Amino acid sequence: VIAVVLGILLLLSGYWGYSLSKEKETLVSDNEKLNVEISDMRQLKNQLAVEVDSLEQTYSLLAEENEELQSSLEEAKKNIARRNASVRKLKASNETSADEMGSLRSQIVSLMEDKKTLEASINRLVAQNDSLRNRAGILEQDLSKVRGEKDALANLNQTMQGEINRLTLANFQASAFQVEVEKKRKSKVTSKSRRARRIRVTFDLTNVPDKYQGVRPIYLALTNENGNPIKLDNPIQAKVVVNGQTMDIIAAEKKEISLTENQRLSFTHDLASKLASGYYRAIAYTAIGVLGASSFRLR
Repeated sequence: VIAVVLGILLLLSGYWGYSLSKEKETLVSDNEKLNVEISDMRQLKNQLAVEVDSLEQTYSLLAEENEELQSSLEEAKKNIARRNASVRKLKASNETSADEMGSLRSQIVSLMEDKKTLEASINRLVAQNDSLRNRAGILEQDLSKVRGEKDALANLNQTMQGEINRLTLANFQASAFQVEVEKKRKSKVTSKSRRARRIRVTFDLTNVPDKYQGVRPIYLALTNENGNPIKLDNPIQAKVVVNGQTMDIIAAEKKEISLTENQRLSFTHDLASKLASGYYRAIAYTAIGVLGASSFRLR
């Protein structure tokens, strides 16, 4: 009897260790995905920082040119003053010939035109400097906005992941969850709400226990950040059991899948109407619980 009891305890310990190993692999996969998203945000930050540095250098060069033009304008004014003094002196002494007077007048006219040209150049540089300042300010605002959006999405994913972990079965849940929003033409990915026409969701079901294998309904629900379903032309109403409690869901897509030990599933949903900008969730269900979920944002 003692040997049988010890054998049973050994089997239970092995099963418990196997379950912990699978949960660890899932957490590592989710962590790698978040690290990839954070890396993309850091690359965007570095790119914006390079653009800001370039604009600052351009602004410095324009400022130096502005100073040089100001100096040229002052020199031109001094030349005009000297010419005017010479004209007055020549008139007073009445010793200058008509040709010399005409030449002086031509020089004065030429200097006046040079003055107008320099003033126009200075005004143009001032306008360019103002434009560069505005653009640098916009880039700084965009960078701050990106940081805020990254933090908000990370917090939303963290909160949602906590909720999903409480609702999913420990040994029957999705991994490598990926959501892409596409335009109508050529399936190009977009993040703009006014161009979003299709949502594509893919995820893996791996190491599915024998008791969960076989033909099962898989549902895809799409909700806003408050948990309300998006507008659907053909909503699918279903009942699922979550933690022993039956709950009603409204799904956007449904598939009858013959589950094996490992597979990658894909759902595509064409939007009935344009979505407003904001945060959204894609949630995968089966009749016995939640498989997994992921958040995404439309601008």
